[in-house]
Amino acid sequence: MKRETNRKSVVIALLISTFLMAIEGTIVSTAMPKIVDDLGGSHLYTWVISIYLLAVVISTPIFGKMADLYGRKLMFTIGTVIFLVGSMLSGLSQSMEQLVIFRLIQGIGAGALATIPFTIIGDVFEFEMRAKMQGWMSSVWGIAGIFGPLAGGFIVDTISWHWIFFMNLPFGIFSLILLWMALHEHVEKKKQIIDYAGIFSFTVCMSAFLYALTLVKEYKQITNQIFILFLVAFIALCLFIWIQAKGKEPMLPLSLFKNKFISISNIAGFLLGFILVTVTFYIPLWVQGVTNLNATFSGIAMLPMSLTWPLGAVYSGRWMSKKPIAHITLIGIAIIIIGCIGLVFFKAETSLTWMMVITAILGLGFGLTYTAFTVAVQSAVNWDMRGAAMGSHNLLKNLGQAIGIAVSGLWLSDELKGIALESSLQSVFVLLFILAICSFAVTGMLLSKKGKSFVVE
Repeated sequence: MKRETNRKSVVIALLISTFLMAIEGTIVSTAMPKIVDDLGGSHLYTWVISIYLLAVVISTPIFGKMADLYGRKLMFTIGTVIFLVGSMLSGLSQSMEQLVIFRLIQGIGAGALATIPFTIIGDVFEFEMRAKMQGWMSSVWGIAGIFGPLAGGFIVDTISWHWIFFMNLPFGIFSLILLWMALHEHVEKKKQIIDYAGIFSFTVCMSAFLYALTLVKEYKQITNQIFILFLVAFIALCLFIWIQAKGKEPMLPLSLFKNKFISISNIAGFLLGFILVTVTFYIPLWVQGVTNLNATFSGIAMLPMSLTWPLGAVYSGRWMSKKPIAHITLIGIAIIIIGCIGLVFFKAETSLTWMMVITAILGLGFGLTYTAFTVAVQSAVNWDMRGAAMGSHNLLKNLGQAIGIAVSGLWLSDELKGIALESSLQSVFVLLFILAICSFAVTGMLLSKKGKSFVVE
């Protein structure tokens, strides 16, 4: 007799795991000054963050595909265990070198938490409820954005920075136990073909490419080392594409990109990821470097974005049962365009209140679009391709962020201050406006010639 899945418990388990992954970036960033004071190794400061993000980018599509082959529950368990082991080891680190290695382990596991929960929601709910649940899942990122810096500061000041990693253990274990008790899925038992060659070539490609971007951001020019890394990444990419085209069970099936919903959602996700990470990094820089306010006001300027993102995500989920997905995404991107226009007209005398209005507008737009694109990708494929589809979507969003922070950093240097910094940041904001227009144009392709949106069920 087939056991019924307890959807309520599944959602609770997934919300907890998604929150742990979402909060990781902000809570660790807050604690880094204290970690450097204790462990030294300031030259590895950025690598504590970068190595984690690199691991997430690489492991996300791999876990997505493995979830299609071996089931969501098994791969979620493996990913969570890796994440928790990495968290425990990070908390026990005695040097910055150890912390970088353990953060790599943690990031590998986080790749499962970044994609499989959204895939499970797509499995256990029909379209109408799926949209609402994805809205709640997406809102977790906004909540984590508010809670992360506060929790990080509190834990560092009152206990120890080690506990920003240890705190993952009880919540992660509870989430894992709850999911195993609540989720019941049927996975066909057969010998699976694992795309080892695809995984290897993809890992080499992404590692070389993202490392090269990190060096570009640091040196502000293309050195021989950077050129070689880009060349290695290109060769590995060509090999990866050839392997995916010829393989029996490719890690990232190229057929996914023949699906209009998936290809358009992925391109738009890439562009929006570029915009999002640039806004997140450079509005605080504007507040401190141009307006000459302290770091506290940088947090205040970004706070509305964390509040309106969940609001947009929830309403996006509700509207999807009534409105075509393409209409919701276009409305969301139009709101982002309005926010980008506001950024372009930032001046040194722009008030903090107006900055908060702009970040609120941007948060609302991102909440609407990210949720809608997630549901579009999930609903465009069957169960056996859903993990790979979500992996491809998250990969493009993460790549957009990685490339965005590197490219926008070319306009800036540590020496820029005052008018020079204002001019450079305005150039970056103009670029964001252009990208927002491009994402609107791309998303418009989801509309048919008759003006009606393609419908996914």
